[in-house]
Amino acid sequence: MTNSVCKRVDGKVAVVTGAARGMGAAHARLLAENGARVVIADLAVDPGQQLATELGGDAMFVHLDVTDPTHWARLIESANACFGGVDILINNAGVLLMHSVETATLADYRKVVDVNQVGTFLGMQAVVPGMKRAGRGSIVNISSTAGAVGFADHISYVASKWAVRGMTKAAALDLARYGIRVNAILPGEVNTPMIADLGLSVETTPLGRFGEPREIAYLALYLASDESGYTTGADYAIDGGYTIG
Repeated sequence: MTNSVCKRVDGKVAVVTGAARGMGAAHARLLAENGARVVIADLAVDPGQQLATELGGDAMFVHLDVTDPTHWARLIESANACFGGVDILINNAGVLLMHSVETATLADYRKVVDVNQVGTFLGMQAVVPGMKRAGRGSIVNISSTAGAVGFADHISYVASKWAVRGMTKAAALDLARYGIRVNAILPGEVNTPMIADLGLSVETTPLGRFGEPREIAYLALYLASDESGYTTGADYAIDGGYTIG
């Protein structure tokens, strides 16, 4: 655990979506280690509750479908009742379906866009009223290197992750007047269950390896903390150098 003197988000309340496993769980753990009370939000009930138990009394699990505004309203009610508000939102929940512009069905395309893009929009919209009242807040949207370049056979995923970057910049302009910052992270190939079965190679990654979830979480922690108080509307590639060449 981090020494109490060095806790970087001490006293803040963070919501992390898709937090039951993988990168989301890494975000939740590192925020908790650094003093935040954490709302673990996910569709996966058992691993989400297990993580909340692991993190102790300063964590709670909320069952969340990010595409449903009523779920978001219940999450905010729970966070307000238990922790007194929300200071940080990590919009991490996402899905990936592989299909090309020729093979994608409309239903599959909409599924990816609904989770990755609409879910991010609804999350931002849900936390804004409380952050406005507080006069502060940090929203971190998880995009992807697929939001910076194109990938074959990923038409819906690429579309959704470019949209997350665009929404981040638009929301940053909308919300700056209230002291709310909005930034995006563009992870590359990270060692998570989402990519385990895709057969990806690190040959085109200059650092020659997959990233680890905790490495992404440290960037999210920085953007969530007051250390990044002059940063908004930015997007950060954390991809082992993939997008530089």
